[in-house]
Formats: sequence, structure tokens, C-alpha cells
Amino acid sequence: MTRISPSSLPPSPPPHADAQENWVDELLLAGPGGEECLHLGTPLDRAALRALVEEQCGRLAAVGLGPGGTAALRLPPSVAFVTSLLACWRLGAQVALLDHRLTDHEIEAAVERLAPQVMVGATHGPASALRGFSEVEPEAVALPGGRPAATGHALIQLSSGSTGPAKVIARTASDVIRELDCYRRLTDFPGGGERVVLLSSVVHVLGLVGGLLNALRARAALTIPERMTTAGILTAVAASDRPTTVIGVPFHAELLAGTVAPPALPQLRRMIVAGELVRPGLAALFTERYGVPLGTMYGMTETGVIATDLSGALNPAKRPVHGMRLRLVGGELQIGAPTSPYPGLDDPTRWSDGWLHTRDAAELDEVYDLVTVLGRLDSQVSIGGLKVDLTEVEQALTSLPEVREAVVVFEDGAIEAYLATEPDADLSLVHDGLARRLAAYKRPRRLALLPRLPRTATGKLLRDPAALRDTAATAAAR
Repeated sequence: MTRISPSSLPPSPPPHADAQENWVDELLLAGPGGEECLHLGTPLDRAALRALVEEQCGRLAAVGLGPGGTAALRLPPSVAFVTSLLACWRLGAQVALLDHRLTDHEIEAAVERLAPQVMVGATHGPASALRGFSEVEPEAVALPGGRPAATGHALIQLSSGSTGPAKVIARTASDVIRELDCYRRLTDFPGGGERVVLLSSVVHVLGLVGGLLNALRARAALTIPERMTTAGILTAVAASDRPTTVIGVPFHAELLAGTVAPPALPQLRRMIVAGELVRPGLAALFTERYGVPLGTMYGMTETGVIATDLSGALNPAKRPVHGMRLRLVGGELQIGAPTSPYPGLDDPTRWSDGWLHTRDAAELDEVYDLVTVLGRLDSQVSIGGLKVDLTEVEQALTSLPEVREAVVVFEDGAIEAYLATEPDADLSLVHDGLARRLAAYKRPRRLALLPRLPRTATGKLLRDPAALRDTAATAAAR
């Protein structure tokens, strides 16, 4: 990866010109000391959280972190992650979040690229993939060659890089506060006295801002299940009688909707998912199982939340959040953004003239102020001169009763589909169903049946054709 050098960065405010002094204390840590704010195995109240953040500030300062400094966090979901993040910001440092599930090689590449002055990691190896959180001690180490912040951004995140090299995405404290204000205006989003059961990763934007930071700001208690299984999630929901909202990705909703006879959960108000398009029928199935809506959100790491349908009444459309500017150019959805969120990257196909290019196809209904995201523009391919939208093919497949999940890819001039099906599914019924729903040129040349589809670390379906073929070959061999 190419290291970002200060000379390659565009002109920007000096470090922490936008720091919103004391925003961590005033917005995230404030509140009655005895009020429960986090529950990761055991409850943690605000007084205890403030004390832990203060203690971590001392540890980080001892290794040289201060205003305008840079730190990278490589921690699993944990109290240590929360306290280290808030302590870094409280010290006026810029924080880069690295997913703890990355390999050492990937971490080394990210460190070379970002050049943080301090690395905060855990003192033990990786936990089980099904663990919701870990009990770890943070360890802060000064890194040779680290550089101070070259911009006034508070948060640095790396995109998944599933369709190319990971992008470095930067947000200021004001950006984060603006997004928190958007959540505050959403009447159906969890607020004071309520509770959040968080399933999304805290190093990615939904889990971080919509889950962790909003819960602290809104004074809603946040719980992470001990295990990310159906039983573990339901146990976490049932553990308190407070009004509860579950936040995750569509995969988690599929997991819960697969429970034929779930227990009565009168405290459950809704589930909210984001990150991928929700397959047809999932929202209705989830509501049938639990008697509450499956709300959806659309957003990007670059901007946070963009549009929501928390009641499930608008599906598949969503309503833009307060202050969000949207437009369509050539069928592509673009988002108003006064500055580029990509430090060191001058790419007009991603951001230009105050507009962020989402590369998502969409429809805008200006009369009713609604946006409907249709899928990625790069999912459109040409078959014999005819345009085919691979998202449409996926939705046709997942609408079939035999198919639980589907990924459709285009490789070597042909469409291939990888399916997770119900046990003993009849492939001829899948072919028949597709023949009724899609023109012949849109149908996949090959259907591969798998017990489950591979996913990325964030729970999104993997779309790399080579990896999908390897998974199918392994399943066939077994």
C-alpha cells in the first residue's frame, strides 16, 4: 500500500482546529454517575466509565500521545476499546480504527500507510469468532516513525476494500456530532431510558456511531451479547425489561427470523439493519416471528447515516435524514459533502465540486422526499449487448422459497449464482422459478449450492468470484 505523506494531502485546517473542545466529556460521558451505560458481561455505570477513561488517558499520555497526536486501535469489542477510543479523543488525538480480525500482515500494511505514533492493542490472541465481546487489557506502545496528525480529522477508518484497495476515510469531530444530531432527530431511534443490543462491529460506522456513540449521547444502555448466536442474541434481549432495539446487519435479521418459535419478548421494540439490501420477504418474516418492525437504514462510512425507514412502512424506499442533500446524476446517487472525506486522494470519480459519488444506483421521489437504493452501479453487466442488473437477479433468487441467500457474480462473460438453500432443496424448482421471473439472458449459466455463503469480517456477503469458487469446490469435495 502507498503511505500517505503530508505533502500529498490537500490544504486543510491545522490539527484540531475542528476538535470541538470537550465534546467527549459534554456529549458522551455526561450524565448521572450511577446510570448504567454499558453491559459487556457485567454492567458499567457512567461514573465507572469516566474513571476508566481518565485512567487510560494517563497511560496514553505516558507513551507520548497528546493533542495533534495519532493513535491506531486494534482491539476487539470490549470495555478496553470504548475507554481507549474516548481517551484518545479526550487527549485531542486522531484515532485510526483497525479491525482486530485483520491478519498481522494486513495490520502492518495499514500501519505503514497511516504511520500512527501509538498502537493500542490487546494483551492476548484473537477470541472465538462467535464471541460478542472480549475481556482484555489495553496495551499502548509508541511506534517508531509515527507522524503527528496532518489534518484536523478525529476519526480515520478503512473501507472494507472488497472491490479494490481499502480507502482511507476521515471524519472530523463536527462530522460525528452532526451524525449524532441526525440520530437525535429520529423519533423511533433508541433514546434515554431505553436499551440497545448491538450486533454490528464497533469499528465500522453503524456499530460505532449509530450504536456505541449514539447510546452514550442519548443515554440509552448498550449491551453486546456474549455470543453472536441466535440463542445468545435472544438471551441478551430478554435480560432487561427496558424498551430494546436490536441493531445489526441483514445477516443478523436472517439469523433471528430463522427461529420458528422464538420466546415472547415484550421489551423488543424493533430491529434496525444496514449495510446491504434486505432480501424480499425478510421484513415480513421478521415481523411475523417477533411482532415488531424490521427497520432499515442506508449510509456510508464517508457520511454515516443517509436515509432511514425505521418503521418498515416505506420499504424499499427510505427518507433522507435531516439536512442531507441528495441528487441523481446519470442514475448515480450523489451526496452533498462540502469537503472530501479522502485525505491524500484526489479522485474526481469519488468526490468533486461538493458532491460525494456513492456509485449506487437509486431513484429519488422529490414529491414525497424518498430515496430508493437499487444496488451498485458496477453490478450492471452486458450479456450479448443487453444490460443485466446482477442485483435484480439476486433478488429474484432470494424471492424463491428454496433459497435463503444468494450472491450473483459476472465472470468470463457469464453470470454465476451461489446459493444457500433450504435442506434438500430441489434445484429443478429453482430453475423453474427463475424461468418464471427472469428473461433467459438474465438467468445464471451456473448455480452452485452451498450450505452457507462466505462472508466478510463485517458480516457482508463475500463477492469475490475466486473465493466463491473455492468455497463451492470445497463443499462439493465434502
